[in-house]
Amino acid sequence: MKLISRMHILYAVLFLILSFLLSANSSFAETKTFIKEYTYEASESDNKISSRIIALREVKRLLLEEIGTYLESQTEVKNFQITKDQITTLTAGIVSTKIIEDKWDGKVYWLKAKIVADPQDVIKSVDSLRKDREMSKELDEIAKHSAELLKENERLRKELLTAKGEKKKEATDAYKKTINSLDAAEWFEKGYADFVAGKFNEAIALFNKAIELDPKDARFYSSRGVAYGNLGNNNQAIKDCNKAIELNPKEARAYSRRGANYAKLGNANQAMKDCNKAIELDPKDSIAYLNRGNAYAILGNRDQAINDFNKAIKLDPKDPRNYHTRGLNYIILGNVNQAMKDFDKAIELDPQDARFHAGRGHAYVKLGNVSQAIENYDKSIELNPQDATSYFTRGVGYAELGNDSQAMKDFDKAIELNPQLAMAYSSRGAIYDKLGNYQQAIKDYNKAIELNPQLADIYTGRGVAYYDLGNTQQAIKDFNKAIELNPQSTDVYYDRGLAYSNLGNYQQAIKDYNKAIELNPQNAGAHNNRGTAYLELGNTQQAIKDFNKAIELEPQDAMAYSNRGNAYYKLGNKKAAIEDFKISARLGYKDAQDFLRSQGIEW
Repeated sequence: MKLISRMHILYAVLFLILSFLLSANSSFAETKTFIKEYTYEASESDNKISSRIIALREVKRLLLEEIGTYLESQTEVKNFQITKDQITTLTAGIVSTKIIEDKWDGKVYWLKAKIVADPQDVIKSVDSLRKDREMSKELDEIAKHSAELLKENERLRKELLTAKGEKKKEATDAYKKTINSLDAAEWFEKGYADFVAGKFNEAIALFNKAIELDPKDARFYSSRGVAYGNLGNNNQAIKDCNKAIELNPKEARAYSRRGANYAKLGNANQAMKDCNKAIELDPKDSIAYLNRGNAYAILGNRDQAINDFNKAIKLDPKDPRNYHTRGLNYIILGNVNQAMKDFDKAIELDPQDARFHAGRGHAYVKLGNVSQAIENYDKSIELNPQDATSYFTRGVGYAELGNDSQAMKDFDKAIELNPQLAMAYSSRGAIYDKLGNYQQAIKDYNKAIELNPQLADIYTGRGVAYYDLGNTQQAIKDFNKAIELNPQSTDVYYDRGLAYSNLGNYQQAIKDYNKAIELNPQNAGAHNNRGTAYLELGNTQQAIKDFNKAIELEPQDAMAYSNRGNAYYKLGNKKAAIEDFKISARLGYKDAQDFLRSQGIEW
């Protein structure tokens, strides 16, 4: 009997990290500078600060229009088949406006501002954003919100020219509020540009300023939550989503995003509830289906996960993440050819996303094409050399190929780049366990649990290490915790059953194997191990039924033949027993070979 493969633990955490993390765009290289001036004549209600805020919004509008006109003329952008207004809206989420010079004389505010950008990088980002329904919708909302604020500001400015008494006071208060909101929108847009560029810490700092100025805008909290989630601070991300939902209970994105963060913490049931709510509020939200599919996958319901990914693709066939995530699930389901098709499609839609090349690398590993696998992993790192995730995923690939030393180097590098990446510690722990360094494995699992105490697979991994170390009682405690966090995981019941068998508690072991088989009737190991437990309890006929089923599911399992041979031997059917021992020996099982050799029997 044996515990589940350590590679299963690696692939479980791989699925989580590749499914949810965003990749950063490259920084600008060859740049083009756009410059505009704007003059604002202040009203009685204005001061230097309010005049600067309004002038900056207006000059930014002019700059974005100029960039939009320039990009619209480019061949690549023409192929996108989007309007100039759409180009301008998306570009606002990519570039930042900087003031070169300004003047204020108490009545007139003049400024000169610029946007510096590499047109090719902007085009790539526009291409990526236009395919992202969620982000393009959010940017469109931001643009409309800013336009409405400027329009309202102009209306109030005119009203203040004639208003008197209480009406003037009300209009003045409203005017100040629009100024604050415009300023907040500017900080938010700056933060969004940093967010799109993968500068999540910088984005959070700018979102903080937006929230300080306008604490009632749910979108500010929702977007800051996404930035926190990308940094691995899922608990803070959830708090921000909670606030966004409190401010706007109809904000579907906030539920979907909160669900994604709950899933990253291993709380798939809560993730499911949030995604269901998001879908209820917006049935056309492909991201909500994608996130719910991830939750189903964590719970082990791969078929339902595939259904949700199919729905996401139907709603948004140009979003490469949908194909990528479905591909990861197909790998786990063993349908590698379909997985390869999905990864190819994802790369066709966005060849600059490192995750997609990493995913295809894993498919090549499963197909036994080592050179193509490494080529794809290396491409992933080339695209994102400072991203810990790229090294982490290549490490999982090397581990699958049996190159433990290279896998260890990649996990070390991932941890160096991101010391908060729980998955990297967990995966390195699995390698240490495989190499027999159980104490170091447990240290790594402890660190992973410290960083993410809600992920069931980490407790399963540590339980395996404790079992291998001979501490079966502690292993059972970890398996219990894993089951508490994810009661739908067939593998942890399998492992706990083996631990109970090791302690001689065969009745409890059989209960666990029953549950493992209920969750996955195709689990040959659970049938084999349950048969062994029945054999220990003297129920030889039931044991043989289980061994038969294990052999039916895995005809090359040498241990199952040997175990059935032992059962036949106990029944006195030595002929059947010897035949099973011979098959087991031919399949390479040493115990069967030694027994037959001792009896002078060839196989």
